[in-house]
Amino acid sequence: MRVVNNPPKSTWEELTKRPSLEKQVLTENVSEILKDVQRNGDSAIYRYTQLLDGVQLNSILVDETEFEDAREKVPLKLKESMRLAYANIEKFHKSQQIVEPVVETMQGVRCWRKSVGIEKVGLYIPGGSAPLFSTVLMLGIPAKLAGCKEIVLCTPPSKEGKINPAILFAAELVGIKTIFKIGGAQAIAAMGFGTESVPKLDKIFGPGNQYVTKAKELIQQSGTAIDMPAGPSEVLIIADETSNPIYVAADLLSQAEHGADSQVILVSNCQSIIEKSIEQVQVQLTKLPRKNIAEQALDKSRAIVFDEMKDCIAFSNSYAPEHLILASESFNEYVEQIENAGSVFLGNYSCESAGDYASGTNHTLPTNGFAKSYSGVSIDSFVKKITFQELTREGIQSLGPAIEIMAEAEELFAHKNAVTVRLKTVSDE
Repeated sequence: MRVVNNPPKSTWEELTKRPSLEKQVLTENVSEILKDVQRNGDSAIYRYTQLLDGVQLNSILVDETEFEDAREKVPLKLKESMRLAYANIEKFHKSQQIVEPVVETMQGVRCWRKSVGIEKVGLYIPGGSAPLFSTVLMLGIPAKLAGCKEIVLCTPPSKEGKINPAILFAAELVGIKTIFKIGGAQAIAAMGFGTESVPKLDKIFGPGNQYVTKAKELIQQSGTAIDMPAGPSEVLIIADETSNPIYVAADLLSQAEHGADSQVILVSNCQSIIEKSIEQVQVQLTKLPRKNIAEQALDKSRAIVFDEMKDCIAFSNSYAPEHLILASESFNEYVEQIENAGSVFLGNYSCESAGDYASGTNHTLPTNGFAKSYSGVSIDSFVKKITFQELTREGIQSLGPAIEIMAEAEELFAHKNAVTVRLKTVSDE
């Protein structure tokens, strides 16, 4: 990790940049995949699965025998851990099911909102070297609680044409039965446009690499909603003299191992904590099976020293991290100053892994600075809010004259007349 000392604010924009592929090439490549799938449907899906995943499939739909096989292969302790995570995630997300009150804005005028589950949703679950079965729980549980009628899951197959058993077990735990062996941009295209096998869906959820993120961005322009820009994972840690360098290093590496395009940032007002944490990173790195991936991410990462904690907070708000760890015994002093972050972890014992798996909060979060304008996935992500209003005879009499004046001022006389005819009828009665 490169160490930067007291960078002036004029350099912060450059320091907050994430690793990225060349944008024009990325857009062109992903656009071609989307167009191909839109034109050729399943045949394009099979072709890309062979080309990009290196596997030739006879069917892209997971069948019942594969679910049965998964039940046998997932170890009992993992099943128990997943059930614990399920309970916590469900409890946290159930708290978001709020029935809003009916509001009488004035006598005879009643307004309210109702939450309705989005009918058809698609969940993208990254696979490959790190199959994220936890994301099945993070997306599937709020989708079920929201009342979505059709939930479709896409995830890339292994070289053997299989889906990781833990992904299938997690899906079954949630109650998702429609699973397709499709990964990458082609999966987003299939869910966005529909194919002979994959239904066209109303909204697509889930994190992924830069190809997946770009595909979601482009598919949104074709009329399919997405949850948020959720690309390569990232963490920013704010540390002080009360931090534990061993913990800090472990948290940095837990994100660095996600992928070569991930980024980790350490910010501190204590030079010695920076130095000790970087030393610990090197010690712990040697023991990781995904050492090579973590090293590539660390090459694009940095540690930044500021004199004052207020500058550490200000830099974090400028970076707007997906995950923010306040690794300090004094975290309560800083909580109210946090303005931009996807999910925040407080104190020396709140490791980011807790949120990734089992504390209850959702781990599908905005990346690449989008935490300035987006929230993480919640029940609200899976519903649409429909407003209702009811005007009684008394209500139209009270409110009508104001509507007439405003409509006439905008020269929308049909709008005015819709009120006028009612007021006339009421006055004639």
